[in-house]
Amino acid sequence: MQLTRVPLFATTILASFVCAIAVPVVITAQNGTIDNREADVTHAGQATWFNVGLGACGQVDVDSSHIVAISSLRWANGGNCEQWIQITANGQSHFGQTRDECPSCGIDDLDLSPALFGEFEPLSVGVFEMTWHFMPKGFTP
Repeated sequence: MQLTRVPLFATTILASFVCAIAVPVVITAQNGTIDNREADVTHAGQATWFNVGLGACGQVDVDSSHIVAISSLRWANGGNCEQWIQITANGQSHFGQTRDECPSCGIDDLDLSPALFGEFEPLSVGVFEMTWHFMPKGFTP
């Protein structure tokens, strides 16, 4: 009886170890928000538009620039400021720079400047479905 318990115990320990290393790691900022800038993570959400001005990153922008406001849940205490994002919708891809925070956006939603929104849809549409991902640090379109 004792001999069968040793292999069973060893198998259980090995299985627990394999499960533990297979669990994905979530990177969390100090304030508890998600800080996820990996270029290979694609997010799906809704795009809306807003009139830009003085953004939460401390820069003054104009509506004709390609500006993005990201969800407060991804804001990472300003850690994602200046990050470039590639947005894809309707068979097109365009880049926008993170320069503002969007408190009313869902975690994977983006608020776009009028010029960037207009690259995909007329402003009168108001909202469209899109996918997006952060570009690597140092990227410039």
